Amino acid sequence: MWDDLVRAIALVLVIEGMLPFLSPDGWRQAMIQAGRLSDKTLRIIGLASMIVGVLVLYMTR
Repeated sequence: MWDDLVRAIALVLVIEGMLPFLSPDGWRQAMIQAGRLSDKTLRIIGLASMIVGVLVLYMTR
C-alpha cells in the first residue's frame, strides 16, 4: 500500500511539473489569477478536484 501511495505522489509531482516546465509564463499567469480568487472559490475548486479524483479511482479499480 505504501508503495502505491509513494508512486501516486511521484506521478502527481511529474504531472504538476509539466506545465511550469513547458510554459513558465503561462503557469505564472495562471498562479497570479488563482491568487486573486476568494478562499471560498479555491475551496470549491479543491473539493471538485478531489471528487473527480475519487470517481476516477473508483471507476478504474
